Amino acid sequence: MTPRKIVRRSLPDQPSDWGQALPPLLKRLYLARGVRSEAELNYTLRELASPFDLRGIGRAVTLIADAIRQHQRILILGDFDADGATSTAVAMLGLQMMGATSLDFRVPSRFSDGYGLTPGIIERLEEEGALPDLLITVDNGIAAVDGVVAAVRRGIRVVVTDHHLPGEALPDADAIVNPNQKGCPFLSKNAAGVGVMFYVLTALRRHLAEQGMFEGKGPNLGCLLDLVALGTVADVVPLDHNNRIFVEQGLRRIRQGEARPGILALLEVAGRDHTQISATDLGFVVGPRLNAAGRLDDMSLGIACLLADSREEARRLATELDQMNRERRNIETGMKEQAQELLASLSLDIEGLPWGLALYDPDWHQGVIGILAARIREQTHRPVIAFAPDDGGELLKGSARSIPGLHIRDVLAAVDARHPGLLKKFGGHAMAAGMSIGTDRLETFSAAFDQVVRETITADALEASITTDGPLAPHELTLETAYTLKRSGPWGQHFPEPAFDGEFEVINQRIVGEKHLKMVLRPQGGGAVIDGIAFNTGAEVPDFTRTGARIVYKPDANTFRGRTQLQLLVDYIEPADFGTEVR
Repeated sequence: MTPRKIVRRSLPDQPSDWGQALPPLLKRLYLARGVRSEAELNYTLRELASPFDLRGIGRAVTLIADAIRQHQRILILGDFDADGATSTAVAMLGLQMMGATSLDFRVPSRFSDGYGLTPGIIERLEEEGALPDLLITVDNGIAAVDGVVAAVRRGIRVVVTDHHLPGEALPDADAIVNPNQKGCPFLSKNAAGVGVMFYVLTALRRHLAEQGMFEGKGPNLGCLLDLVALGTVADVVPLDHNNRIFVEQGLRRIRQGEARPGILALLEVAGRDHTQISATDLGFVVGPRLNAAGRLDDMSLGIACLLADSREEARRLATELDQMNRERRNIETGMKEQAQELLASLSLDIEGLPWGLALYDPDWHQGVIGILAARIREQTHRPVIAFAPDDGGELLKGSARSIPGLHIRDVLAAVDARHPGLLKKFGGHAMAAGMSIGTDRLETFSAAFDQVVRETITADALEASITTDGPLAPHELTLETAYTLKRSGPWGQHFPEPAFDGEFEVINQRIVGEKHLKMVLRPQGGGAVIDGIAFNTGAEVPDFTRTGARIVYKPDANTFRGRTQLQLLVDYIEPADFGTEVR
């Protein structure tokens, strides 16, 4: 593993309104994550922020309601990632529940269309005789200035629902709902695209109920929360209180077997028990299988899985997505090997690498460059942009992944300001972004990117570190602790799953599955013997039985042959050097 500095989270003073019901360990964890009162751990739906605080939602609801009442053609324009897929599914299912009778969706092709609503998509709809009366974007649209112009010129009304950061110019849409647009008072700026669309539906339901469209309050939108949870976790947005409510409520539905057949089928093909899942399973099990369709082929397949009503159809589509994900992993492995060879060819040690890495290979698959950038970022602890040629051969498409302390979209904006025309287009968030450049501009861009990164951060930011919640006492290393931590989420981005550090005697170790380190551990200073496993270490590892090990770990309940025991999932391991012979 790449050497890292272990940093422990600091604990603020305990707030005066903190109750006494929580055990000390959980108080410690929540305080370290910025929770100041037990009210912030209330995940009931009534604690959600009001949809009517979203700027533009009133106008959006009026347009959609009019289209439903007049039986107009409504088209949902989605995106090719998990947030886009779940947003599209939520829009389709929710609008059907509201009475929409002429409803369809389209997803741009990652390879031929690029991101979001473009003039080309409108032109193709016109050629097909499929122009809608109302077009609703989900998880995109805030940067679709030209695409909205093309739609409006053809008499299409456009409602943009998005969460991405806006640029200098906003599209001239009939309504824009985006918590990050200027002047929007909505408190949860971290909402995913699927969360924004869910809010539009809740406001629409109230509007239609007030107009007498329903008996009572209208349809139960709670049945969509499994999709909202999936999109929120898979898009890696910060889990503020509002987003934790969405995720926790969605997880409860899934555990109770009340989720969409497609979500249950995706868990089934991955060998996961839906009654025991956590937010981590949504991010690392369901999300990648759903994303595989958009990365390698057409996200319409993933959306079809989410929309499937029968278990049989859902299982068939989930199996196909699982096969795509296996293919994606094979492609990714080959690309990572090529990237490592490219890094080695630079003949530089880690300190000699550029601060901002821009990598390119003509054989790389543009659907997998985001994952590749993340893998190389983990290895080098530098912001990384991986480029691949587009289908037309005229542009290079790049996917960026950043490090803590560096807002990657702001870096790209600075490059764009210094070198007008160098970036054909760009957009994204603090930690991830996408862009395109001319095929002959890679060298110029690489130098400009590295320069802006050097001016933005200090060398300390390039030092790899891993943050923990400190040690667990020997009496806390129990199966009950593992269960408690799992029940006490949801954990995720900016509300990280607890991880602990400590020194252990390694009683024995062996490699399993060719690349995973299996160990038997005992806390240094005494305690019960515990199993531990470090995944993807490779076959060549130090002999920790001689030196002992300092590890960063997460307690986990591991069931094998019908028996459940405590197991430590090891995120990081290094020699402890507290003795040449421990035993």
